[in-house]
Amino acid sequence: MKALLLTIAAAGSMLVAAQANAVDAKAAEALAQKSGCLACHSVEKKVIGPAYKDVAAKYKGDKGAEARLVAKVKAGGSGVWGPMAMPAMGAQVKEADITTVVQWVLSL
Repeated sequence: MKALLLTIAAAGSMLVAAQANAVDAKAAEALAQKSGCLACHSVEKKVIGPAYKDVAAKYKGDKGAEARLVAKVKAGGSGVWGPMAMPAMGAQVKEADITTVVQWVLSL
């Protein structure tokens, strides 16, 4: 019985921790809008850049995706989703904000 209670407590603790680390989707989407991301991207369909749902699908299960995507947003680049280059956003958007948006995109 004691082992069962410890298992339930541990599971509850993990659930609370996961919820604390979860991205606030509405706040992250508002941040993406404010930062200019939604001028070239949307959640559901390709605009100039890829749809965020396509990005999430491509990197699903990739443990290093967040760090690589944060670096890509900061520095810009091309060739992954087609010939259109993504401009570097690191000079105008704080790294913490870029990280929040990337985490949101990967959660879709």
